Amino acid sequence: MDRSRETNQQQSRTEQDALGQVAVPAGVLWGVHTQRAIVNFPLAEKNIHIELFRAYGTVKLACAQTSRILGAWKDNPEKADAIERACRELADGLLDESCQVDALQGGAGTSTNMNVNEVVANRALQILAKACGDYAAVSPLDDVNLHQSTNDTYPTALRLAAIRMIKDLEEAVVALQELFQQKEQAVARIVKVGRTEMQDAVLTTLGREMGAYAESIGRDRWRIYKCEERLRVVNLGGTAIGTGLAAPRQYIFQVVETLRELTGIGFARAENLVEATQNADVFVEVSGILKALATSLYKIANDLRLMSSGPEAGLAEITLPARQAGSSIMPGKVNPVIPEAVMQAAMQVFGFDAVLTQACANGTLELNPFLPLVAENLLGSIRLLTNACKIFREYCVEGMTANEEVCARSLHNTTALVTALVPVLGYDTTSRLARQAKETGTPFRELVLSETDLDESSLMALLTPEAVCRLGMPGSFSR
Repeated sequence: MDRSRETNQQQSRTEQDALGQVAVPAGVLWGVHTQRAIVNFPLAEKNIHIELFRAYGTVKLACAQTSRILGAWKDNPEKADAIERACRELADGLLDESCQVDALQGGAGTSTNMNVNEVVANRALQILAKACGDYAAVSPLDDVNLHQSTNDTYPTALRLAAIRMIKDLEEAVVALQELFQQKEQAVARIVKVGRTEMQDAVLTTLGREMGAYAESIGRDRWRIYKCEERLRVVNLGGTAIGTGLAAPRQYIFQVVETLRELTGIGFARAENLVEATQNADVFVEVSGILKALATSLYKIANDLRLMSSGPEAGLAEITLPARQAGSSIMPGKVNPVIPEAVMQAAMQVFGFDAVLTQACANGTLELNPFLPLVAENLLGSIRLLTNACKIFREYCVEGMTANEEVCARSLHNTTALVTALVPVLGYDTTSRLARQAKETGTPFRELVLSETDLDESSLMALLTPEAVCRLGMPGSFSR
């Protein structure tokens, strides 16, 4: 025998499906269907999200346990034990290296399902001290995929992965909200110029601004918390199109209960399994909630970037932590890299949402064939936002400091001060003084003290944090 051919045979095994034979690397846990998918889909050049792969292991375990309760493998309990152990190992992340198919794939996720089926089957074979590929002993289809279809297991695994990841996101959002609340208290008495349309408007405080950010993030926190309710209704047991083809009736009623017990998550079987198999609109709803969080993060990050601008020739009301040198040619320049990174993550989420919406809208008749794209964008958004919240909190907001002197310096020569005096002096008088200040170059504060009845203490009383933060004006003034 030719030595190169002999070496090649030693490094691979031959598996067969309905289309013919395929060489699969020797010793790997995947098989012919996965190998075909590796060749067919060199698209995103990254594998399916690992949390989806692990969640699939949990779904397969629920299916195997339910089938076993109903009598499957009753004459071969060792096989059942091996399948369940393999599912647990996959769910626990011990078989991550066997996650091989591209994130983008045709077939509504069939390649992902078969990757999982083959990995579980071959790992079970190893546990039973049998060779990988000995599918007469443990079959990816007849055993691991028993009473299932891609069309009910894939969307269920996606929902499980999303719920688990959203819990991490919620924790990151809570931590960011609480930090802004702390900052609100820390800078509560620093009066500054508030701006509308990038122009000086009225006086406010840094505390008020930080409190508004905390409130905005808090609203996103509540929305995210409610996502689990939207994701916990599954079509598991519906098999191909929601009719439960090839699944026993008892299995259909039991399998979601088993999944609920395994995960501690309140999964519920959809009342209409056909509808739940056809439609993916719930993912659009959840993606919209994620987009709302991205919108909040973008706005806040951009605000901090502007407020820290300069520092000598900009607003410089706050200072952000210096994370890295800002230029290869301008010495001493430090850029707001964390806010900019958070804003880019938000922009990416905006794009993910748009693509996900198109994918969900393009479901056809009894199935949506584009769930792999939905999964990639949904789970990608969750991961991006989780990371963005963490770095924003840890590397930016936590070390942010107020430049109180800069804030105070701008108070006495600004349109914001003019507006603060309208209730006391009237619109016509303050307008006249503002024009005079601009024409003569005289500080507005000096004109107020020299040409009106206001004295220094009365003027300063209008600039206190209490006065600035007061809701409305107390009483009325006689003019």
